[in-house]
Amino acid sequence: MDKLFAAARQFAPAGAVLDVREYGSGNVNDTYRVTLATEERYLILQRINTRVFRRPELIMLNLQTFTEHVRARLECEPPRAEHRWEVPRVLPTREGKSHYVDADGAFWRALSFIGASRTYEQVRDLEHARQVGYALGRFQSLLSDLAIDRLHDTLEGFHITPRYLRHYDEVVAQNGSLPASPAADYCFRFIEQRRAHAAVLEEARAQNKLRLRPIHGDPKVNNIMIDDATQQAVSIVDLDTVKPGLVHYDIGDCLRSCCNRLGEETDAFDAVRFDTDLCRAILQGYLPLSRDFLDENDYAYLYDALHLIPFELGLRFFTDYLEGDVYFKVKHRQHNLSRAIVQFKLVESIEAQETCLRELIRELSE
Repeated sequence: MDKLFAAARQFAPAGAVLDVREYGSGNVNDTYRVTLATEERYLILQRINTRVFRRPELIMLNLQTFTEHVRARLECEPPRAEHRWEVPRVLPTREGKSHYVDADGAFWRALSFIGASRTYEQVRDLEHARQVGYALGRFQSLLSDLAIDRLHDTLEGFHITPRYLRHYDEVVAQNGSLPASPAADYCFRFIEQRRAHAAVLEEARAQNKLRLRPIHGDPKVNNIMIDDATQQAVSIVDLDTVKPGLVHYDIGDCLRSCCNRLGEETDAFDAVRFDTDLCRAILQGYLPLSRDFLDENDYAYLYDALHLIPFELGLRFFTDYLEGDVYFKVKHRQHNLSRAIVQFKLVESIEAQETCLRELIRELSE
């Protein structure tokens, strides 16, 4: 606790830090809400996981580029009194630096707190789903004219499914005693049956059917801030993975995280379903804002995106389980295995509804 307070004091006026508490439920970084004895009552303090983000200084450069670009765009737009949109500010240390490295080498940064709003672990209803879609569309629209060469690749290979598959193959080949259980066997079989589909988006990019754009990288439901009073989306947070990528990674991950009503931590595997009503609502919020930057090819690969991304995440969870849980935070030894099964069950549900989902995308894209 002393280290937390010491880090928080680097970003606050002398004597202003009253309390530091865990905040949110991220699987990678450690996030805290700091209570202040100032007009701005709170700030967000984060310890960046440098095992995942090996060059955290690039995260800070991307944040500066991103926030400056979005603020400039918002200033040029007509005011939207009925729907506010906020961007977290990077808060400097007392020495004017963007981050603080403590004596143990931990990398800390602070962001402004977006007040009168909150995130939710699951989609509550159809209107919430529409607001999630709106938030992603708004975010991507504001970044659609930002040149990708202005952004650093903070997490090389992130969302490149063929790379995750190659890494999985290496782990399997190097591990002399793979776990043996019905659950693990299910995952092994599942991956083998679908490995041919892993490169669908990257092959489309190689054929110039899809192109790189600025993306959020992790737009799941608990990164969408919802206004307490209006219940409208007001921001997307957790911006460490803002980088060049395919917008399909974003929409696929958004649908993956929102359209499983049981969430990714459930152990009721056979009850996992991809909810097409929630999918419709999200796309209703997203597609009107994305018409200016999506083209015919982009629409053609939307189903592939929502099918691929849960497979990719399940593959990552299962690989981490095989490696001994080196990437994702876990509560017990079987945690990543259970997470993998949930994602694979979601893929099965998507496959069972492929015709319906393709028709839904076609209908809403016209």
